[in-house]
Amino acid sequence: QVQLVESGGGLVQAGGSLRLSCAASGRLFGGNVMGWYRQAPGKLRELVATITSGGSTNYADSVKGRFTISRDIAKNTVYLQMNSLKPEDTAVYYCNVNKQVGVPRYDYWGRGTQVTVSS
Repeated sequence: QVQLVESGGGLVQAGGSLRLSCAASGRLFGGNVMGWYRQAPGKLRELVATITSGGSTNYADSVKGRFTISRDIAKNTVYLQMNSLKPEDTAVYYCNVNKQVGVPRYDYWGRGTQVTVSS
């Protein structure tokens, strides 16, 4: 069983920065993908960014050039550096780790952390 604990959310003015962290407990195994998703009120949950255990990254078009995802394999931790924040970035941000190939396979979510960007 893997547990994910997010931290780093909060209230920031437009143009500001925040750094989210997500620490995973338990063994993750190779070939996993860690990522951040977000859900704004009245909207579906959407992908923000992902990073593989090999370091390959993927970003939503809306955050490219502003957000950076990184991970510390030894600490089982993934980070999301968010710069030039906009009011439309306001959402609950969820950490995810999943492994879709080989054995074991899993898909875990954190409880989320609120990010609010004021205009």
